[in-house]
Amino acid sequence: MVKKIKVRDMDIEYETDFRSIKYPRLEFKTGKLLLVLPKNHGEETGIIEKHKNWIYKKSLMIDMAKKETGSKKIEAKTEDDLKDFIKNTAQRFSKEPWHKIQFKKMKSKWGSCSIKKTLTFNTLLKYLPESLIEYVVFHELTHLKEKNHTERFWKHIAKKFNDFSKREKELLVYWFLIQDVSQKKQVYSQ
Repeated sequence: MVKKIKVRDMDIEYETDFRSIKYPRLEFKTGKLLLVLPKNHGEETGIIEKHKNWIYKKSLMIDMAKKETGSKKIEAKTEDDLKDFIKNTAQRFSKEPWHKIQFKKMKSKWGSCSIKKTLTFNTLLKYLPESLIEYVVFHELTHLKEKNHTERFWKHIAKKFNDFSKREKELLVYWFLIQDVSQKKQVYSQ
């Protein structure tokens, strides 16, 4: 069930999801606010009240990214070209060995790096400019050294991409642009 909260001048919709977790949390995975609660946990608005500033800032950032999608155009690479580009980029950037590289469509992220050193990349990367794909590859390779987004992680990223915060924002813009395009394709194909 969709609920609303008022944060400053914004009405923000959110949904609640009950999962097998220990602690409640807030997520903005696909641009929508989600309150994730442990199973058998009563409805909780305290966590939302406590994090209203964070919710507001994230909502503003997402709204700005959605507005910027109008100024971007996307062209798709073939999946084979994408795979070749990513593998070559990983070989060029990596000083750390990885186990394997795989590709799949992911719902909420561009890539991941597992404990077993498997790098997984979202097939939707085919819609991004090569400079952003390179950034995503370097980001995931950095997880071979630093598992979490610590200060050391971001310092390592900044050595290669000192404009990483700009690139992170661009990735968000492209995320919404691609979601919008794929929704239209679904509408047109029905």
